[in-house]
Amino acid sequence: MAEKQKPFNPVFAENRKARHDYTVLETLECGIQLTGTEVKSIRHGSISLTGAYGAVLKGELWLVAADIAAYAFGNRFNHDPKSMRKLLVHAKEVNELRLKTEAKGLTLIPLKVYLKGGRIKVALGVCRGKAVHDKRDSLKEKAIRRDLERGA
Repeated sequence: MAEKQKPFNPVFAENRKARHDYTVLETLECGIQLTGTEVKSIRHGSISLTGAYGAVLKGELWLVAADIAAYAFGNRFNHDPKSMRKLLVHAKEVNELRLKTEAKGLTLIPLKVYLKGGRIKVALGVCRGKAVHDKRDSLKEKAIRRDLERGA
């Protein structure tokens, strides 16, 4: 019998700086509400997550400041590159995220945008900001791990 192959899920954008600046406590997979030209632009890899964050506004979860470049062939129906986009999660999850961000001083940061089952998904991290000494410690640990792997 033939083995089942894992489905290919390309990553369109990854926020590498987020793991350096924040400690990721948990992650959540969200759908995202997009227009046609936004989907085409993302599939071309024209999305940037630098400076983007998640926010709970009026009981809904939104992706703020994510830059999806205008689609080259989009004509007059093209989208606004800097507009807020609605993230699709259950109401119970929205309420939990709202409580965490208000009470505990946590932030919602998009970690990556990828394709899963033909749909574009956003991995949203519940994060706490790192202090400068924490960043240094992380870099030291990373260097030690790299040296151990080389020596082994």
